[in-house]
Amino acid sequence: MQTNSPDYFGELYNRYIPLIYGLSLKHLRCAERAEEATSELFKMLLPEISGYEIKDFKTWIYNVAKNHCSQAYRKDKHILVEIDSSVKESDHVLHLLENGSKYEKEILSRCIEKLPKQQKITISKFFMDKMSYTDIAEQTGYLLQTVKNQIQNGRKNLKISIENHQI
Repeated sequence: MQTNSPDYFGELYNRYIPLIYGLSLKHLRCAERAEEATSELFKMLLPEISGYEIKDFKTWIYNVAKNHCSQAYRKDKHILVEIDSSVKESDHVLHLLENGSKYEKEILSRCIEKLPKQQKITISKFFMDKMSYTDIAEQTGYLLQTVKNQIQNGRKNLKISIENHQI
């Protein structure tokens, strides 16, 4: 017996909440945001369920949830970054950009120019243009993980280069 009743949908949705939550957590990287996305998806689909022809609920809900998370991720336009010691390295760069003398800013600029191409591009966009990792990835065509790695490595190399100039 086939039916698109909201009651049946609710029952099936409850069975797949762990799958939807796990998928949301994987894409959104934030437990709170994943819970919100799981709830939002149910509220969004409930009134529209009768308009769908569903043959395999698990596959269908997985794809709908994945698309929902992708949209939410693009909408949020931010990534939760693991805080590690490399963040401290950027504090010095930010300080020089905001409070440094003309001389210090000139040395910082020279140090950035000496970085390898990908590091120079990602560091410049991150610090100078204040772009997010996601925006940099979209603009440059680099993978998100590549952007993260290049910025992290660029920070370290920049810190060493700045220290060599004794700023």
